[in-house]
Amino acid sequence: MYLTLKVHEATIGAEMDQLEYARTIIRTEAEALQRVASRLDQSFLEAVDLIHHCRGRIVVTGTGKSADVGQKIAGTLNSTGTRAYVLDSTRAVHGDLGMVHPDDVALVLSYSGESEEIVRLLPPLKRLAHKVIALTGAPQSTLARMSDVVLYLGPLEEACPLGLAPSTSTTAMIAVGDALAFVLSRLRRFSREDFAQFHPAGSLGRKLLAVEAIMRQGNELRLAPAKESVREVFTRVRQIGRRSGAILLTHDDGTLAGIFTDSDLARLFEQRRDDAFDRPIAEVMTQNPITIEQGRRVEEAVTVMKQRKISELPVLDASGRPVGLLDITDVIGLFPVEEESAISQVA
Repeated sequence: MYLTLKVHEATIGAEMDQLEYARTIIRTEAEALQRVASRLDQSFLEAVDLIHHCRGRIVVTGTGKSADVGQKIAGTLNSTGTRAYVLDSTRAVHGDLGMVHPDDVALVLSYSGESEEIVRLLPPLKRLAHKVIALTGAPQSTLARMSDVVLYLGPLEEACPLGLAPSTSTTAMIAVGDALAFVLSRLRRFSREDFAQFHPAGSLGRKLLAVEAIMRQGNELRLAPAKESVREVFTRVRQIGRRSGAILLTHDDGTLAGIFTDSDLARLFEQRRDDAFDRPIAEVMTQNPITIEQGRRVEEAVTVMKQRKISELPVLDASGRPVGLLDITDVIGLFPVEEESAISQVA
């Protein structure tokens, strides 16, 4: 029993040591970012100006872990309004330099500034590209000397216990890449709508789209006159495409009068109101339902459906005529994960 207790205490102590060491690593990198931020100077503004006025694309290149960072920086630039592509430094000297255009600006990543592949790449890259920007920690390196603008990270202590694996330096490169991308996006007045154009498949991008992008419309929209009977409406309406549990009912002028759902139909059966089936559906529909105007963002529609706990949301044009319908199943993936189970019960 005593031995078991001592082993348990030793395990807890080891775990606490690991946690404290992990926190030390993160603090080390956070402190390094503070130093890098303070070192940003006129060179950063020159790099922003070069990229902002670039008539081609931004060529992002590096080797090893810097190449991985380059992938991330290029992705962030592309998604925030600055066209960029990645040039593998090894493949570049074996033919891929052919993708570089004279209007392109190169962003070259190397903390040492002396990576063999980068040093070999620089002379032809300088001849082919418009300008070269270096992101490095060595201001006297070959990369720095051969570049038009140098973004200097300064001396940084790697968080790796051996001081060898790129860690603090790559974190700093990512941060400077983010700074470039977001300063440029502000210069370009890059909007949420622009962001949505570049992210149509992600949940974030879908939230920023207009409701027309995902609403049910055309043959998928179930419409009927409010003056017809329940029986006539269900005889008239045929479902094509995605199934919707709601029928939108209109006045004679085509404006929305109300909504009738499958739940409303089930309620009539449960209450044995057989006489209602041959009465105008207007008598049992939900009048003046909650709606949203076309042109509004999907995120607004999601908020309305969540707050009002509704499964269907009609979309109206400026005249009040129904042009679409958002069903809960179309937007369920756009709710926060912790809310999905509760919301799905509404559906």
